[in-house]
Amino acid sequence: MPQDPFFNEKLFEAGLAVRKQVLGKDYVEKSLASADDFMQAFQEFTTQYCWGIIWNRPGLDRKTRSFLNLAFLIALNRPNELRLHIAGALANGVTKEEIKEVCLQAFVYCGVPASLDAFKVAQEVFKEKGI
Repeated sequence: MPQDPFFNEKLFEAGLAVRKQVLGKDYVEKSLASADDFMQAFQEFTTQYCWGIIWNRPGLDRKTRSFLNLAFLIALNRPNELRLHIAGALANGVTKEEIKEVCLQAFVYCGVPASLDAFKVAQEVFKEKGI
């Protein structure tokens, strides 16, 4: 049982549903199950606020949110999260061609190394998924 006084079960459940739809049930359940006392608060917080609030807001559809995440993660040079969110973007209807365009856009605004890393990560994900 969560011990965080700010834990909100309704937000957590809403976030958990979206998180599983975007990132995949197996990945999410493994992340939650492997969370120790140190990581538990992070898992709860991210599920409630990132997935429960932000991803459920009506202002943007999931495909648009995925485009934004890809751009942000490329700019921040976060390949592990980028790998995860490329798979999520595919689940949200973003095409391989559109992901290529995001990586090319990053070439101009984030630099060649960031774009190259993004292309490499995307290529790995496509290979894993048989795309």
